[in-house]
Amino acid sequence: MAEADSNHAGGEVWTSKLAFVLAAAAAAIGLGSLWRFPYVAGANGGGAFVILYIVFVLLICVPLMIAEMAMGRRGHGSVIGTMERLVKAEGASPAWRAIGWLSLAIPFFGLSYYSVVAGWGVDYARLAIVQGFGGLDAAGSRAVFEGAIGSPGRQAFLQFAFIAAVAVVVALGVRRGIEVVSKVKMVALFVVLIGLVGYNAVTIGLSPALRFLFYPDFSAMTGTGVLTALGQALFSTAIGVGVLMTYAAYLPRGVSLPQSAMIVSGSVIFIAMMAGLAIFPAVLFYGLAPTEGPNLIFVTLPVAFGGMPGGRLVSIAFFGLIALGAFTTAVGMLEPVVAWLMERTGWKRAPVALGTALAIYAVGLPSLLSFNLLKDVHPLNALPPFAGKTFFEILDFGIADLLLPLNALLIAVFAGWAIRRTMTPEVTDLKDGGFRLWHVLLAFVSPAAIIGLMIHILA
Repeated sequence: MAEADSNHAGGEVWTSKLAFVLAAAAAAIGLGSLWRFPYVAGANGGGAFVILYIVFVLLICVPLMIAEMAMGRRGHGSVIGTMERLVKAEGASPAWRAIGWLSLAIPFFGLSYYSVVAGWGVDYARLAIVQGFGGLDAAGSRAVFEGAIGSPGRQAFLQFAFIAAVAVVVALGVRRGIEVVSKVKMVALFVVLIGLVGYNAVTIGLSPALRFLFYPDFSAMTGTGVLTALGQALFSTAIGVGVLMTYAAYLPRGVSLPQSAMIVSGSVIFIAMMAGLAIFPAVLFYGLAPTEGPNLIFVTLPVAFGGMPGGRLVSIAFFGLIALGAFTTAVGMLEPVVAWLMERTGWKRAPVALGTALAIYAVGLPSLLSFNLLKDVHPLNALPPFAGKTFFEILDFGIADLLLPLNALLIAVFAGWAIRRTMTPEVTDLKDGGFRLWHVLLAFVSPAAIIGLMIHILA
């Protein structure tokens, strides 16, 4: 498994280390950081949750990121091809190939429902441009949201347009598509978030939000909150989704995996904190509830935007950011599936990308209809973990709470134990003490933490 550029999957290779880091960060930073982090932080008390989240990213997720990137760089192929090569080279059990199949199933089915929420972001960006949110109270904002998600035709069109645009970028390839969009997204992300935080600092002040986000009250922290912080760390760093393994297969020579993992994880943490400072100042200033949950972005924030000076421009920037953030994550989720189908069939990238996107869209329609025509349908009522859940909730729970932690656990055990001869200091770009610390965190700490999370979820 030589590391010559010609051996890279499909002949693709990033133009530079910076291109890889930006693409990996752009794939990781999406709705997990911009939508999910603020509401789970708000629901779990703020400061103590934030500190635990950062600790988990650094101690659990960074070692896993290094392992997944190292596996991808050694395998030089799709997630399936990489696992087959690693298993064969190490003489490991063929059962470990399940990591590859999970790394396909998670992005395929995950994107099918992720694109539904992404469609909401696109819809709200449109609403912000067309009419704004002026004069909305809590009831009016909820009515707007329910009206939006209750319109199956409009949401189906937005979801289709979103996935089609994602497919076009993936069809253009690593350099002309994914790289270009990732660079644009990361620059726009930093500029818009810094602008929103600066606006908040000048107009309404940051002190209450800073206190809420960074002043820890561990007495209010529960065991559930601790495990939620771990789950959020895994969710927001794209571990086990297949994207890190796939993107690492396109790596040029001389790229440090630990350095790349630290930059990506640092970007994820920074953007999550900035998202909090973009959202919570307005929520707290206008006396709204930071514990609103998933509705925080689409129900609570429009009320704040409607009441603030220049709120329409702020809402356009914010919801445009949500849509853009979701877009590059969706690109990262589509690429592992496309890479495998190209490897398997020998077909060209464009038809594979477009065909895969169409299949994902079709699979995602029941999730989209879970908020209108199928909102009272609970197909797995007979199974206790899924009782009372709609199609959307089944996929969300099954992917984010079950399969993603399971795949992260398998990656930790596989890289930490099953292929120890392959995971050398040279392969991981770690030296002596750093390598030993990485192995302890990967082989012992990460599995224990993830098993605890899964027991809690299934209890």
